[in-house]
Amino acid sequence: MTRTAAFLPFAPVGNDDIENILGRVGGKPSRARRIVLRSNGIQSRHYAIDRATGEPAMSNAQLTAAAIRALGDIGRVDCLATGTSLPDQLMPNHAVMVHGELGWPRLEVVSCAGVCLAGTAALKHAWLAVRAGAAQRAVATGSELASPILLARNFEAEVEHKLQALQERSEIAFEKDFLRWMLSDGAGAVLLETAPRGPLSLRIDWIDLSSAAHELPACMYSGADKNADESLRGWLRFAPNEWSTQSVFAVKQDVRLLNDNVIRVTLREPLAQIVQERRLRTDEIDWFLPHYSSQYFIPSVVDALAKAGLPIPQDRWFTNLTTKGNTGSASPFIMLDELFRSGRIQPGHRLLMWVPESGRFSSGFVHMEAV
Repeated sequence: MTRTAAFLPFAPVGNDDIENILGRVGGKPSRARRIVLRSNGIQSRHYAIDRATGEPAMSNAQLTAAAIRALGDIGRVDCLATGTSLPDQLMPNHAVMVHGELGWPRLEVVSCAGVCLAGTAALKHAWLAVRAGAAQRAVATGSELASPILLARNFEAEVEHKLQALQERSEIAFEKDFLRWMLSDGAGAVLLETAPRGPLSLRIDWIDLSSAAHELPACMYSGADKNADESLRGWLRFAPNEWSTQSVFAVKQDVRLLNDNVIRVTLREPLAQIVQERRLRTDEIDWFLPHYSSQYFIPSVVDALAKAGLPIPQDRWFTNLTTKGNTGSASPFIMLDELFRSGRIQPGHRLLMWVPESGRFSSGFVHMEAV
């Protein structure tokens, strides 16, 4: 990994300005906003919303292309792999739309779907392409354009009885009605080459991805609704009028399922296996980059690391959730870019990135060494 880049649209948005951009549901200020933000710890984020018109100012493909251009003059690329939760359309895929925005010559183009892990899956494809000799240069991206679905016009009025529950159980902040205080826009990109370049590069040693879908039902989903048996009923099985009346395309979260399982199945259990198989040691990890969506989960992450046999102290963690927000599949790229450019990584440092997603409880770990 020889270059990293990120693109965050427009100026940062502070907590008190969110509703000025996303709008007020029912014309009234949200009584839940402060409770949610106190739980997740986010202080600022970015939205690709034109403040003058209140409409999206760019597409997801344009957002992604902007992050790629921020890599600078990188020469001919042989493989482009993209990942996102919310592409601009059902088809064509996101990667070919990004290719079209860039106007690059013919090359291999691959799009990875999913939720937060989509960008990391794209990174693995690009890394394997270079490692196998199928590409000399590959670009991987993660991007999210969440703001259009967070606009007030898409949400019903707040339900009063949820507020008391929210105060008692902060994890309820992830339910559909409160996700507009959790998600934001951004894109990140990395360049992979066959050899190091410049004063600092990151050698990717391994990328491990796994899914717990054999054990658990869907937890976070869109374009579907849940049946009584917890299976999903996809949008094609609804009548068109039901798409709006039943909020079929709204992003939904089974908070009980999330809180009971996410740390165990995306961190503690897979990491314990990796620690054993790859013989990881705490003193050999200089930087731990955790992609968690809320500071609410920090104590659980600390506990899971210890139980997995890798108790990395928090002074070796790096996250920019508070200043860049939760940008889903783009978050790992945006986090890594800030650390890479900070001057804090020294040759020989080893980095471990953890990327969970609650779609159906998938998990990813990326191990790198600075060279």
